[in-house]
Amino acid sequence: MKNAAAQTIHLSDYTPFSHIVNDVSLTFRLSPKATRVISRISFAPKPGTEAQDLFLNGENLKLISACIDGVPVSPDVTEKGLTIAAADLPDAPFIWEAEVQIDPASNTALEGLYMSNGMYCTQCEAEGFRKITYYPDRPDVMSVFTVRVEGDGPVLLSNGNPTDGGDGWAEWHDPWPKPAYLFALVAGDLVAHSANFTTASGKPVDLNIWVRPGDEDKCAYAMDALIRSMKWDETVYGREYDLDVFNIVAVDDFNMGAMENKGLNIFNSKYVLASPETATDMDYELIEGIIAHEYFHNWTGNRITCRDWFQLCLKEGLTVFRDQQFSGDMRSHAVKRIEDVLQLRARQFREDTGPLAHPVRPESFVEINNFYTATVYEKGAEVIGMMKTLVGDAGYEKALNLYFERHDGDAATIEDWLTVFQDATGRDLSQFKRWYSQAGTPRLTVTDDFKDGQYSLTIEQKTPPTPGQNEKQPQHIPVAVGLLNPNGDEVVPTSVLELTEARQTFTFDNLAARPVPSILRGFSAPVIVSRKSDAQERALLLAHDTDPFNKWEAGRALAKDALTAMIVDDAAPDAGLLDALAAVAVDSSLDPAFRALALALPGEDDMAQTLYDAGVTPDPSGIHIQREALLDALARRLEPDLPGLFTGMAVPGPYTPDAVAAGKRSLRATALALITRLDGGAAAQDVYDSADNMTEQLGALGLLVPTDHGPSALAQFHEQWKGDRLVMDKWFLIQPARADPDKALAITKQLETHENFNWKNPNRLRALIYGLASANPAAFHQSDGAAYAWFADWIIRIDPANPQVAARSLTMFDSWRRYDADRQGMMRTALARIKATANLSPDATEMVTRILGD
Repeated sequence: MKNAAAQTIHLSDYTPFSHIVNDVSLTFRLSPKATRVISRISFAPKPGTEAQDLFLNGENLKLISACIDGVPVSPDVTEKGLTIAAADLPDAPFIWEAEVQIDPASNTALEGLYMSNGMYCTQCEAEGFRKITYYPDRPDVMSVFTVRVEGDGPVLLSNGNPTDGGDGWAEWHDPWPKPAYLFALVAGDLVAHSANFTTASGKPVDLNIWVRPGDEDKCAYAMDALIRSMKWDETVYGREYDLDVFNIVAVDDFNMGAMENKGLNIFNSKYVLASPETATDMDYELIEGIIAHEYFHNWTGNRITCRDWFQLCLKEGLTVFRDQQFSGDMRSHAVKRIEDVLQLRARQFREDTGPLAHPVRPESFVEINNFYTATVYEKGAEVIGMMKTLVGDAGYEKALNLYFERHDGDAATIEDWLTVFQDATGRDLSQFKRWYSQAGTPRLTVTDDFKDGQYSLTIEQKTPPTPGQNEKQPQHIPVAVGLLNPNGDEVVPTSVLELTEARQTFTFDNLAARPVPSILRGFSAPVIVSRKSDAQERALLLAHDTDPFNKWEAGRALAKDALTAMIVDDAAPDAGLLDALAAVAVDSSLDPAFRALALALPGEDDMAQTLYDAGVTPDPSGIHIQREALLDALARRLEPDLPGLFTGMAVPGPYTPDAVAAGKRSLRATALALITRLDGGAAAQDVYDSADNMTEQLGALGLLVPTDHGPSALAQFHEQWKGDRLVMDKWFLIQPARADPDKALAITKQLETHENFNWKNPNRLRALIYGLASANPAAFHQSDGAAYAWFADWIIRIDPANPQVAARSLTMFDSWRRYDADRQGMMRTALARIKATANLSPDATEMVTRILGD
């Protein structure tokens, strides 16, 4: 074998594949250490093109034999694939046949075909199919697949519809052309939770959720979410399901959340399995959203896929937007919007301001796995939302219908997508396209004036430099604005201002008094708005704004101002903020879920970024101390109301995961957290002892961890749930996450030696190390730098076994430049040590190089 170094791939270098793939036939003879894969692929030269070499991707494969039209051939084989010279290829359609051997049991990277607790499973997105057999493993090569699976397991699954089977074998045929990344195979001892669905046109579909024996009683909610997703996609987007069967499989060892393989979705088990006793409200919400996301991919990702991996945002951004719409319809649009923006700011804004910033459609990559990012997914969804805002609901519906009609069966590009909108609505989106090519979060600076009944808003936009992009052009930004009178009445309802220049002024006439502006309603664009505003104005918006997002945002701004003053100036907790939050807490006209979100103070990492943006070097320990002080002050301010708030939000009857009940439990948990600051954990212990659902039991446990009640509660929880792998993930996470920052690293290291800790399981590993590095910033950024060295040790250990997990974990270091010189130096030392590791994977090498800026 010849070694092939990792190379940078550029969007500008795209060339179509040399041949047409008419159909694919695969036979799998399963064996843990020596699976044989026999492929029979029909190729044809592209008409009107010169003869070209045939290159087929392939990695970690043992080639047993290869034939063209039945004649043995000896291709040139490297560690990245094989090549057959054009001179050795027929100038007419031909059949390629190959037999390879692979080792699923040794595949710890969890790409291609691997084993999870005795179950055979695949993960092929983005480039895993090349670890199964030799093939043009690229998304623009779409073909019809027929698969035969031979093995000992009672259940043998693949894509499409079952066509035949018997003892130890099964055959599947997928009539819809697909790229190799959507291929799937699962085999093992599984049981099904089954249901039926009838499409709008009357077609019956068999639905199955396949799980390990003993888990079948935890599938009902996932099945319900699937059926609701199928109905919603028919009603809202006019998209029906197109096969006879839809299968979901829950897998314990999985690098991602889930995978939309055609007709055979494979899920991380944590996003399928749920019962009231073992899953929290958040678990149920995530299951609902991720089930929907993967199902919606059937049209936005499968029937229409992406031409190349640079277009990943096309399928992911659109599908995230669709699952956000669905979750809003199922729950609360206002609460969902706030949750989505919190996620965007925590992950994507941080990405945009650091060394990993990249456009929604990147221009280059070394490893595409490193670009499954918040920018591609969440910011990609925001771009879709802005387009919908600009063209309106009717224009969006017309454009989507044209998209499905024009590109069904295609591997599409961003240009195709924008052209559809321009053709359907007549809008010129040439400037808007910059959202796909420019990295960074635009900053809007707003000034205003009022004279003779005319109110003017002047908005300036600027996007800071990002790696590889110093000069930025003005974006096309929809800014939703409403105006309130000084008494809180709305005088101008929401209107959308289209900001297209570096500086623009918008006017509003015939106003009796200077209004209070409500800017960026509904978070109409992923930007940061800066405008001089006092606490009185923000309190008015918190009390009276008719836009739920900006109502919440006003409280958020008040809290950030108060925390900033406490951190920078050692100020006392702001009484005005405490009064405003107390008013929200007891306002029964507001959704309990909204009240809980309003009472949640900005997180420690959020405040670190806020201070950094204001030119202040953040001190993680100081942020933690002052945030705790403000929470203590809020508890004292609300002390008379907390018992009533806590008891009033109790949900009678058996547990249900619906949004109304979950919202009440969320506010109840918020009240309990504040009560715990006053009583040392007595009330939380009572809740823990009497809880009949995981939401309340785990919530109470988290409050008890840093108290005197913690050790006994943790021991009891372990004894109760040591046999449930997903609940034990929560046990491992909550200890470093809720520990005192000075003790968290020692606790984490002790847990590494626990008999139930298996670092090769991604869920268990992430629960423990992210519990400290992500959920407890003050612990991760302790001034001695011990946690940095500890985390670097883990990256070096993980990388040879699972490069994807190692590379994604490196994002914990992406904000290293915002801290003081000592912390920067220690983080840089840790990163340099990782980079210097022998045989570091291309995945981790690319990430550490970008983070360091080398």
